Amino acid sequence: MRSATAARDDAVDRPAPEPGLTVLRTAGATPDALAALATDWLARDPGPAYWVDAGGGADARRLYDAAPTRRTLAGLRVARAFTAYQHAELVRRLPERARPGTRLVVLANAALPYREGDAPADEARRLRRAGTTVLTELAAALGCPVLVSVAGDGDHAGALADAADRVVDCEATPFGTRFDAPGHVPRGYRVAGGWQTTVPYWVDLFGVDPADPLADPAPADAAAASVPGPLDATAGGDGTGGG
Repeated sequence: MRSATAARDDAVDRPAPEPGLTVLRTAGATPDALAALATDWLARDPGPAYWVDAGGGADARRLYDAAPTRRTLAGLRVARAFTAYQHAELVRRLPERARPGTRLVVLANAALPYREGDAPADEARRLRRAGTTVLTELAAALGCPVLVSVAGDGDHAGALADAADRVVDCEATPFGTRFDAPGHVPRGYRVAGGWQTTVPYWVDLFGVDPADPLADPAPADAAAASVPGPLDATAGGDGTGGG
């Protein structure tokens, strides 16, 4: 369990929650990516939340490690599915459970049950299409984020991404998980003992001084025509340097 201050610091490298259907593509990322993003969003806007799990995404230890306080997860309810039929039924019943005031709906590994083979391919596609319709309508009705994670680029994952209002890609880097979303620029990465910040972080913190020559770099031809500096004064008349 991390401190609330650490959680606020972590938020500099994560996209903010937005109403609508967000698909988080986790291929190549750490297993903690979904837990990190979901708990961050709940910390920003605490309240009732629902998680439909597949493939062990709702790991209790991972969630509590990612959450700033236990209170962050107080309103979270988790339901687990192990087959396509179970998953489809849980999604179908979400509108009965997620009432107005719900802050977040999460589906972990949402494409996984439909490609596991327990349902015929045509039936799996039908179940997944019906579930996608429920999710898009639920997001519109509640006005809250619906966060769906998928791994890989198969047909089911691709169809969910096509239906999304926003797609967030993430990847593992030497400085932690990088989240790439429209309009989001990572400002830092947590490393051992502190932070590895980025240029956008400092620009956001201090701004850019219009009087600073670095704020408006001179064109290359202007730089070439600049007044000679001290090193040029030591050059010989033929431009080859003193002898």
